[in-house]
Amino acid sequence: MDADSLPPAEFAFPGPLRDSLVAAILDGSKTSTSSTLAGYAVDGEPLPQVGERAAVVDSDGRRVAVIETTEVRHRRLGDVDLAFAIDEGEGYTSVAEWRAGHERFWHSDEVRAEMGDPDYTVDDDTELVLERFVVVRRL
Repeated sequence: MDADSLPPAEFAFPGPLRDSLVAAILDGSKTSTSSTLAGYAVDGEPLPQVGERAAVVDSDGRRVAVIETTEVRHRRLGDVDLAFAIDEGEGYTSVAEWRAGHERFWHSDEVRAEMGDPDYTVDDDTELVLERFVVVRRL
């Protein structure tokens, strides 16, 4: 399948965070990602499936790599393990660091606007979609 025909894989919002996440994907240090289940519902996006491929998009909208989903798990926020947190490739050395960083993102004005809820918050029971992937090809 041609990379231009693949669905986009957008990590965070365009800007410094997306740039650092895309760089981590390209250098191989980011092999997992987490999203809230509610975010998929709000966006009307289908949940990821093992074997699916997508084109990683940078902040300028360029397709820079093709990734393939290798694992999908549904977990409570309170049940995310250290191996997964480390594999997110953002330099976290503990689940507490990973959670604090993700709460900052999920409680940001951008996410709250996307969710349509100015008071949107996550807690231990928030359902997440945990995804592992591999880079199939750099573009």
